[in-house]
Amino acid sequence: MLTTNEIRNLSNFATNIRMETMKSIASVGTGHTGGSLSIADILSLLYGKVMKVDPNNPFWEERDWLILSKGHSGPALYAALGLKGYFPTEELLTLNKPGTNYPSHPDWTKTKGVDMSTGSLGQGASTALGIALGHKMNKKDNYIYLILGDGEIQEGQVWEAALFANQFELDNVIAFVDWNKLQLDGYTKKINNLGNIEKKFEAFGWHSQTVNGHDFQEMENAIVAAKKEKGKPSLIVLSTIKGKGYSKLENTISNHSTAVSQEILKEIVSELESQLL
Repeated sequence: MLTTNEIRNLSNFATNIRMETMKSIASVGTGHTGGSLSIADILSLLYGKVMKVDPNNPFWEERDWLILSKGHSGPALYAALGLKGYFPTEELLTLNKPGTNYPSHPDWTKTKGVDMSTGSLGQGASTALGIALGHKMNKKDNYIYLILGDGEIQEGQVWEAALFANQFELDNVIAFVDWNKLQLDGYTKKINNLGNIEKKFEAFGWHSQTVNGHDFQEMENAIVAAKKEKGKPSLIVLSTIKGKGYSKLENTISNHSTAVSQEILKEIVSELESQLL
């Protein structure tokens, strides 16, 4: 169980991830806002409590890995890494500008702490599972954490990867689906209905759970339960709110990628600061 103090610290970490994300997007004027904000809480839990990492040694061989397959949410990952101490957060203001180390989608050759380059939807699943298999073959006891988008899992490659993970009993994989119910062009249920995500992965041989993706205790419990499963990969569906943290963006169809002016940023920061505990 998380203590009250741990929950407070994780909540504040998530809020700061959201603030740094929006500051970086505002610095370039536009970016993927909604899906970045919806994963701030799982990033906070992973980097603030769960994952075995060392910001002073990004390529530490015994570290846990995180693959952000929904790479358009890179700004949130960068914010989490900066706040964790991999690099100064001031560098986030160079997001997607010439010569930056923080491109719109993660690139492991540029950004300290990024474990795998992603962006082409669906491919992060395959690379994460290949890494997991390699680690099992080398008898490592670390975990590979994979974050998928709900629109992303409409890609057939994800389901090929799901079969692969079960075939090779990759119990060192814990995947998350950011089930925020929206994608670029509208609601997922209207574009290509996902049905019951938990049951679908279960049918592919995964240990599957569904939790509130903004509740730290529920997410932590699910991760603990996943680690107890042996011989099969685990999937945790995170029921989230796209645009979480800024009320004018929450659950709006247009929030996938939006313009963020400095004036709007002041309003966003003010609202987020009021959420700090």
